[in-house]
Amino acid sequence: MNRIKENLEIINNEISNSAEQTKRKLEDITIIGVSKKHSIETIHKGIKAGIKTFGESYVNEAVSKIDSMNDNTLSWHFIGHLQSNKAKFAVKYFDLIHSVDTLKLAAEINKQAQKINKKQAILIQINISEEKSKSGINAEEACLLARNISSFENLSLKGIMGMPPFSHDPENSRKYFKNLKEIKEYIDKQNIPSITMKHLSMGMSQDYKVAIEEGSTMVRIGTKLFGQRQ
Repeated sequence: MNRIKENLEIINNEISNSAEQTKRKLEDITIIGVSKKHSIETIHKGIKAGIKTFGESYVNEAVSKIDSMNDNTLSWHFIGHLQSNKAKFAVKYFDLIHSVDTLKLAAEINKQAQKINKKQAILIQINISEEKSKSGINAEEACLLARNISSFENLSLKGIMGMPPFSHDPENSRKYFKNLKEIKEYIDKQNIPSITMKHLSMGMSQDYKVAIEEGSTMVRIGTKLFGQRQ
């Protein structure tokens, strides 16, 4: 058994246990294998282990990998900061863009999606920790951005994404996860046309169990799954 498969079994068991505590099902939670800075060989091992969804943060690196893989059964998510001048490639290569945080970026993604007749799925990134080093829109402005996005015919808003400050203690992330869930639910209750607040992308290698307990539908796991990056 390869190491990644062993890691995935441990992660699945832990997610299942966390989901059970809140009466959720394992199949309602997507594990995104964060493959940035990992080799094609590592990704192949991940596929053999059972991973079908991969997360990348750098457009150029991702485009090279996705072209090399040439596997339509995989789902690719963009989880890093996206510059407007890279939107064309993000739209072409990614099923879901997690990191939309400005109206300008949303408009550019919509423009590029329209060119190829695609309805691009996106998430709004919230800077829930209010750290200057992190991307994301302020929580107070998220609902207005969602309303503006709803007018774009080639965008499909599916939920929100966020990251708490890094901590070695997963419990320190809980209050941030609770806040993200509250933001998602608030936007959902506004009944904004053309958006479905289905997904809550939060939780990484150090705190995904707490994230699941607080309602995450997508966890972004890199180091605990693939090991240290190259």
